[in-house]
Amino acid sequence: MATPATSNARATPSAWYQQPVVWLGVAIFLASLAGCAWMIVLGARHADEPVDAPHAVFGVPSSSHSSHKPPSTP
Repeated sequence: MATPATSNARATPSAWYQQPVVWLGVAIFLASLAGCAWMIVLGARHADEPVDAPHAVFGVPSSSHSSHKPPSTP
């Protein structure tokens, strides 16, 4: 004979692991984490080559400019 607590638990299919949208969310989250890790690996394997642009690209200077000159040594 089943107790009321066990029969009630079997009757309600609203446990989190029985919801397909939760598993879809978990799958999307894990896929995005794997994609981030893959982008980090790709970024570490391939070096950034400098862009040969004579002017600013999207408002960002293509080379560094310092407002202070290094001290001259006599």
